[in-house]
Amino acid sequence: MEKYVIGLDYGTDSCRAVVADAATGLEISSSVACYPRWAAGKYCDPKSNRYRQHPLDYVETLEASVREALSKAPAGTAAKVVGIAFDTTGSTPALTDAQGTPLALLPAFTENPNAMFILWKDHTAVVEAGQINALARRWETDYTAYEGGIYSSEWVWAKALHVLREDGEVRKAACAWVEHCDWLPGLITGNIRPETLLRSRCAAGHKAMWHAAWQGLPSEAFLTALDPLLAGYRERLFTDTFPSDTRAGFLTQEWADRLGLNTSVAVAVGGFDCHMGAVGAQIAPGAIVRVIGTSTCDVMVAPYHEIGEKPIPGICGQVDGSVIPGMVGLEAGQSAFGDIYAWFKRIVEWPVKQLIGQSELISEDIKQRLTEETLQRILPALSEEAAKIPVGESVVVATDWMNGRRTPDANQLLKGTITGLTLGSTAPLIFRALVEATAFGSKAILDRFIENGIHIGEVIGIGGISLKSPFVMQTLADVLGMPIKVSGAGQACATGAAMFAAVAAGLYTCVEEAQKVMGQGFAATYTPDPSHHRLYLELYEKYRQVGKASEEWFRQDGYVS
Repeated sequence: MEKYVIGLDYGTDSCRAVVADAATGLEISSSVACYPRWAAGKYCDPKSNRYRQHPLDYVETLEASVREALSKAPAGTAAKVVGIAFDTTGSTPALTDAQGTPLALLPAFTENPNAMFILWKDHTAVVEAGQINALARRWETDYTAYEGGIYSSEWVWAKALHVLREDGEVRKAACAWVEHCDWLPGLITGNIRPETLLRSRCAAGHKAMWHAAWQGLPSEAFLTALDPLLAGYRERLFTDTFPSDTRAGFLTQEWADRLGLNTSVAVAVGGFDCHMGAVGAQIAPGAIVRVIGTSTCDVMVAPYHEIGEKPIPGICGQVDGSVIPGMVGLEAGQSAFGDIYAWFKRIVEWPVKQLIGQSELISEDIKQRLTEETLQRILPALSEEAAKIPVGESVVVATDWMNGRRTPDANQLLKGTITGLTLGSTAPLIFRALVEATAFGSKAILDRFIENGIHIGEVIGIGGISLKSPFVMQTLADVLGMPIKVSGAGQACATGAAMFAAVAAGLYTCVEEAQKVMGQGFAATYTPDPSHHRLYLELYEKYRQVGKASEEWFRQDGYVS
């Protein structure tokens, strides 16, 4: 009997719904819906690192993407859908009232950014993260131990505290907080109350300092010592968490009607995009899955006997069952990867956008078409020319901290640097140095795992850059000195979510079984050039030296504590 599942992948800019055949994993149809308010630039202030998203963006794109995807599928598909699962960016929390409603959905707060979901890359809570780290160092229990030993401004407690301090009206109305990946399953199953909502092990363990060793979240004493504004939050939140193969419930009648489905559709506990993407890319012990896009997220799973209770310093956490139940999930990542290339593109494109638009030699139509064509060709042209430059020919060395450093050793106050520029430095040469910097940042992450006894036998790439940029992927393989396999699942995050949906619906007994049946294999492999790798080992040492020096410069200037 034909059965289908829906994987919903909530990215930074849009929601993607994929309808998959539960017996093969093959995509039947899909749809992408962009967040309308986010696309209009609302509620964000890049200069202050504030990035907020309205919950209505999530609700509207859920309905639009699922309905469109089902409309593209063969007739009768909707009646055979048995499961839905969500993956989202994270940590992307929002403050809620006592009923679990995100405050931005209340009339008094509908236009207040502090009442909205705080996107993963929002760095407004740097001060709060620093205070959490300082307190954790002197507390009897180090609640950051299994989150790499350094709490980040990208994570929920820092963000929630920052908003509570900044906004008195929000502070009065707030009762709890919710992660994006928890709220969506709760919304469509009719269970969003803080005391009953099923919370993701993935989100809570990696971002909220949840751990079984201390019976859940950090103690009330710790939280109130951090700030009395957090009094009562632990009691109003949760103790238990659940892996994403758990069924959160079934569609309510309201949401069955809104999505064009039925109330027998099982809904899985949510998780973060990179973790479900790793499952969709068929992660297994010994493999590191790199979700490569605007930023990166690196995910591994390790058997209990390999990792034990030893905390790995400087990563984004090690959590039992956060990726695959029955193993410890490990996470690391870079705060900027593709975003660095996009930044350089914006620099290069400035005269194109400004000067062509002022030209009096061509018509308005030609101006627009010429500008659009040029902008589309900038990154491909830079990649093509940069690939022609021999490895090691340039003395230009960059660091990849334009959006701070996530791992190893989180520090969101760091800034990027480019050194060794001469009058002969060209745009392709600088672009190559930036690509190499992102690869060097990747190597630093792998080295940290290996130094702590974690075996890495293969690298698997997913995400837009792994599929679209051979130059970046080959450079990455050359720097790491390891082959990189590119997942055959074009939408690995949504595919992973579909696998969890199939398990939650009872079609498979475990995630590994779903992976074997629904996995899509690999589309390409990038093999390192040994001679390039040797040269890159020398350049990597220069990258490390420049990084240490720049970190000291920023410390002396007061940027870094």
